Amino acid sequence: MTTSDRGLHGRVLEALGPAITAGEYPPGSVLRTDELAQRLEVSRSVMREAVRVLESMHLVESRRRVGVTVLPMAAWNVYDPQVIRWRLTGADRPRQLRSLTVLRSAVEPIAAGLAAVNATPEQCAELTECALGMVANSRGHRLEGYLVHDIAFHRVILTASGNEMFARLGDVVAEVLAGRTHHEVMFEDPDPAAVTLHVQVAEAVREGDAARAQELTRQIAEGALQELDILAP
Repeated sequence: MTTSDRGLHGRVLEALGPAITAGEYPPGSVLRTDELAQRLEVSRSVMREAVRVLESMHLVESRRRVGVTVLPMAAWNVYDPQVIRWRLTGADRPRQLRSLTVLRSAVEPIAAGLAAVNATPEQCAELTECALGMVANSRGHRLEGYLVHDIAFHRVILTASGNEMFARLGDVVAEVLAGRTHHEVMFEDPDPAAVTLHVQVAEAVREGDAARAQELTRQIAEGALQELDILAP
C-alpha cells in the first residue's frame, strides 16, 4: 500500500468507524462498499483494506453474496484502542468512560501492589519521574503536558506488575486518560489530592510496600469515578 493509499484508508476508517460505533449503521445493516467508495472518493482496493481493518475489530463481517454487515456491539473488540477512541467521540461517551474507569478500578490497584514487589530499579525511577512530571504540569491549565506524564505513569504501573495481561491494557488506559482530557471530562487543573496520590504510589512502589501501593491506587480510581459523577453523569 502506498503512502497515499494509507492516507485514504485512514480517511475511510475515520468516516466509517465512528459512524458504526455511534449507531448510524445499526447492527445488521449492510454496507454498500461500492457506493461508499464513490462517496468517499477512494478506490475499491482502499475500501477493501478499510473493511478488513473493521473486520479485525469485529465491527463488521464480510460474507459472499451478503456483503459487509455491521455486527452488534457484543461482537466488537471493545479493548481495541481505535474502537475506544471512536466510541468516546459519540453519544456513548459517558457510558464508555464509566465502563473503562470501572475496569481501571478493578485492575490498577492489583497491578500497583504487584509492581511494589516486581518493579525494577529502572521502573521505580521512571515512575518517580512521571509523578514529578505530573506535579510540574498540575497548575496553569497545562492538561496536555499533564496527560503525557499521567499516561506514562499508568503504563509503568501496568508493565512493572510483571503480569503480561495487565501490561497489554496500557493502550486501553491511555485512551481513557486521553479521552477524559480531550473531551473535557476533567477540571481545568487536576485534583491536587489525585496528584499527591500518584507521588505517594511511586514512593510505595519504590519502598516495596504492596498494601500501601494498592490502597493508594484504589483511591485514585475512586477519585476518577467521582469526577465522572460530577462532569459526565
